[in-house]
Amino acid sequence: MAHFAKPQPYNSAVRIVDPAEQSDDTKPLPKRESPQRQCRNILIYGSCRFQDKGCIYYHPPSESTTDAAHPDSPAPPLSAQAVNAPVFVPKISFNPVPAASPTIFHSFSPPTSPTPYYSNHEEYDLYTQNQSTNGSSQPPEDVADEYQEHSLAYLSDHITQPDFDDHFTSLSNFYQPTQPPFVRQPLDYHLYTRPIPPAFTPSHFMSDSVREELQKRSEAAHSIPFPPYNLPDELQGYHSLVPLEQTPSDRRKFFSWFSTVYRATNANDGLAYTLRRVENFRLVHQAAFDAIEAWSRVQHPNIIRVREAFTTRAFNDNSLVVSYDYHPNSQTLFDLYLRPKQLAFPQSRFGGATNLAISEATLWSYIIQIASAIRAAHEAGLAVRMVDPTKILVTGKNRLRISSCGIVDVLIYDTRQDVTLVQQEDFVMFGRLLFALCCGSLTAMNTLPKALDVMTRMYSADVKTLALYLISKPSPHKSIAQVIEMIGKNRLLREMDETQISTDRLESELASELENGRLFRLLCKFGFINERPEFAREPRWSETGDRYIIKLFRDYVFHQVDENGNPAVDLLHVLSCLNKLDCGTDERIMLVSRDEQSCLVVSYKEVKSCIDTAFSDLSKASS
Repeated sequence: MAHFAKPQPYNSAVRIVDPAEQSDDTKPLPKRESPQRQCRNILIYGSCRFQDKGCIYYHPPSESTTDAAHPDSPAPPLSAQAVNAPVFVPKISFNPVPAASPTIFHSFSPPTSPTPYYSNHEEYDLYTQNQSTNGSSQPPEDVADEYQEHSLAYLSDHITQPDFDDHFTSLSNFYQPTQPPFVRQPLDYHLYTRPIPPAFTPSHFMSDSVREELQKRSEAAHSIPFPPYNLPDELQGYHSLVPLEQTPSDRRKFFSWFSTVYRATNANDGLAYTLRRVENFRLVHQAAFDAIEAWSRVQHPNIIRVREAFTTRAFNDNSLVVSYDYHPNSQTLFDLYLRPKQLAFPQSRFGGATNLAISEATLWSYIIQIASAIRAAHEAGLAVRMVDPTKILVTGKNRLRISSCGIVDVLIYDTRQDVTLVQQEDFVMFGRLLFALCCGSLTAMNTLPKALDVMTRMYSADVKTLALYLISKPSPHKSIAQVIEMIGKNRLLREMDETQISTDRLESELASELENGRLFRLLCKFGFINERPEFAREPRWSETGDRYIIKLFRDYVFHQVDENGNPAVDLLHVLSCLNKLDCGTDERIMLVSRDEQSCLVVSYKEVKSCIDTAFSDLSKASS
């Protein structure tokens, strides 16, 4: 059986002295006959702020009153340890609410559970505030250590060693809580770790620039042309066709055939795809589609993936249609750097108003990406044959993708052609593209000396050397490996560094939205349950039973006010509550009704169980 030590009038530690040494003045006073117990706030803090406000415990006369009544009586001596002793801070929390099911209190009446008799005063709020600030059920380390150091020093000076252990054990037993103390769970991936001010800040949401770019892409993927074009309603499983060329002059020629580009939605997966239609083409050899099948297996970040190809008469002619992945808001290199501009642009190096020159760092990035795409195609035994400024798309910041791959293989299908010679044509087209981008004109190769002079003045000698190598006479020894070697490992490593930096930036943007989907699903459950007018023939279904707890919790999260009655718009509070609810912690909170006549003390785990039960009932009824 545990031994409970009786609390002493002034200190829990009593000095052991010889009875013969005690004088009449130091003898303890006889015990009061009153059943009232002395207020412990007097023993701990020296005063009680509720003494004149109805505190039910006994308050002895103050020292000033005693001195006035007995001016000649000396003041009791105090030791140095007692004078310098810190404020008592308990090392455990006293939870006045028993660990049971939700308990209802009316008019904020104190609970009747067996608790320490001094826990109803506001002096206990000092520790409670400290607990909520530190996020732990333990007092601050500096205060706890200082208190423990002074306490042990005082006990060692006033208690003999043989009785020290027994007395210290009795003190520990006296302050044992009525239930296990609540331990606050540490922050984990359910909660945001970075502190935020009590307002809606962009630190937990996607940056405005990235959000604007993605919204523009989404808008482009769902835009509807006006006025509508006379297009087929359905095309081999594709519907909602939208032309991507702005004017009829944007139609491009593949050798002797015109082509048009559309955006369409696949009926199987609901995704948008790009359809390139070649007009008035009659397929002669079915084996020509073997090239499309080979291209569909090529997956590279700088090549727009080929999906399928088919012929159709839906346009009132014999048309070849090839399906590609769709990248909204893309622009060709021709539109960005080579299309003539009429206003607000300086003269190009070859006459005519055009765009500004490309920086060398951007140019080398383009060279590396195109070379990487050519390498992937050549290793697969294919030839790109589309290294053309009108077929290379800029789908992001300095991000290139080669489009329309595989079409030429179908249009000029020849079983006798040598793939090696066709791959050599990719290098020549690559070199012509470099001269066009450096000089800002598609006709730069027509006057090669002038183009070389412009390239020498604008860019480094490595650019000119690479361009001349690419347009040189085809030879069996020319390969993409030599092109990559001429680019240089330093530029390749720099490009890889930029790619990883971009990946880190996008991952950071993704991390800011990481929890939004989970919390959105939780808020949807709130929306289905709260204020539901009727369910299961019960008009007040959302106001009774477990649903009433959910309603009070909703008010606790979103409808709090400050001391002046103004709405408390605190995003940190909302995020903390929703994440604790989603993971179902054992932390208990007090939910107050709107008329302030009743309150419930529940845990987040119990509220979560109520939400799951209510939402399960709704789900079963809807199925």
